[in-house]
Amino acid sequence: MFNHLLSLLIWLPIVGAIPVLLAGSGRPNVARWTALLVAVLTFVFSLYLLSQYNAADSAKQLTESHMWIASLGVHYSLAVDGISIALILLTTFVGILVIVGAWEVIQNNPHQYMAAMLVLEGLMIGVFCATDALLFYVFFEAMLIPMFILIGIWGGPRRVYATIKFFIYTFLGSIFMLVGLIYLYLKAGTFDLQALAALPLSMKEQSWLFFAFLAAFAVKVPMVPVHTWLPDAHVEAPTGGSVVLAAVMLKIGGYGFLRFSLPIVPDASEAYAWVVIGLSLIAVLYIGYVALVQEDMKKLVAYSSVAHMGFVTLGIFIAFMLVRGAGNMDAAKLGMQGAMVQMISHGFVSGAMFSCIGVLYDRLHSRQIKDYGGVINVMPWFGFFYVFFAMANSGLPGTSGFVGEFQVVLASFQANPWIALFAAFTLIIGAAYTLWMVKRVMWGDIANPHVAEMKDINGREVFVLGAFAAAVLVLGVWPQPLIHLMDSSVTQLVQQLGNHKI
Repeated sequence: MFNHLLSLLIWLPIVGAIPVLLAGSGRPNVARWTALLVAVLTFVFSLYLLSQYNAADSAKQLTESHMWIASLGVHYSLAVDGISIALILLTTFVGILVIVGAWEVIQNNPHQYMAAMLVLEGLMIGVFCATDALLFYVFFEAMLIPMFILIGIWGGPRRVYATIKFFIYTFLGSIFMLVGLIYLYLKAGTFDLQALAALPLSMKEQSWLFFAFLAAFAVKVPMVPVHTWLPDAHVEAPTGGSVVLAAVMLKIGGYGFLRFSLPIVPDASEAYAWVVIGLSLIAVLYIGYVALVQEDMKKLVAYSSVAHMGFVTLGIFIAFMLVRGAGNMDAAKLGMQGAMVQMISHGFVSGAMFSCIGVLYDRLHSRQIKDYGGVINVMPWFGFFYVFFAMANSGLPGTSGFVGEFQVVLASFQANPWIALFAAFTLIIGAAYTLWMVKRVMWGDIANPHVAEMKDINGREVFVLGAFAAAVLVLGVWPQPLIHLMDSSVTQLVQQLGNHKI
């Protein structure tokens, strides 16, 4: 069984969704406990995966390969490096919390909800393990189905509009990637990512492929201007859907750049790095101002996700400027590490923020900031967590929100001080919109009589928010284990940036 550990991690939650579904609507507690058991087992196996991984070795490890489509030479091939493992651990950790978080909240067909969550978890793990481009694409696209169901069935009043917009944006972007992958297959005769990375390509070919990959992954991140589906999806999604969407699914866009754009089309990635860096800075600055005027808490945090993910793409592509322009490998590595740490940190912080908004919505059935005020007077324990996560969202030192952003700003300064200045300015804007929301929700007098009737968080909610808080605090105070886990993989990636194909 442990010889196929990656397959186990992928298929355990997917197959585990079957007994959850079979429990039916008549036995909701059976469905909930079964789903929780599967999620916990998946997390335990991901910890075992971590123990089996040699962080000092930059090569892909724990490989599996089986013929899948013999006529096309397509393999079911899996492997992981430090970056993959960090994202798998994030996925399995969040998987437990969304199951627990929805325990009493989802009353309408909880067995279907839990099953959809488990299937989504397995498919996301598959994305992080796949080393065959076609297999990656299958997992990449299949994720849309359970998320479509989660938003479409358990979402808000405009859920149909949000799901269709979400599906069209993400599916349309992926079509360009599929065309690019078919072209690469016809040229190389394989979908193996390592072989595609070694395939010689002209600058014209690389340019077309770069923009094909950009179309797919920019939507997923999401980057400006293809970000407009995200606020609608977040606002209409149930709390668990928002948590998974922000904590894990957005990271797949950044992960795609690392696995496709950088190794397969390095020269085009260098030539057009300014496009991605420019769009990242727009996200970091402009979206911050958009977040300032939001009246819906979910929409505000959704826009903040776009701004924070801008640091991820900035860190990844600033490395090109540093490697090929200045030859500064150390600074490039710092920027790439910062992008990776930011991905994990944002998973914790954004997941926690959406969980907090879900706690408030469960009590007052409103996400409008104006409907609150003085919440901390009646929910002091909740107020503690809410303010703590708001500080992390603002990038306060000592929280995980500071570490990755600081590394990216530091690396950007060595590439171009102006880029660093614009990137660092977002810390002020981020603090502005986050603390403005906290002030109006948490402090002041209680103007709404319904707020006075709200009960403080229960044991289940303390577990979810406490787990997120522990992760945010540990990563903020002691990021070294995460950096060490990804170090050799990041070093190899940065070295690959110096390779030319033309």
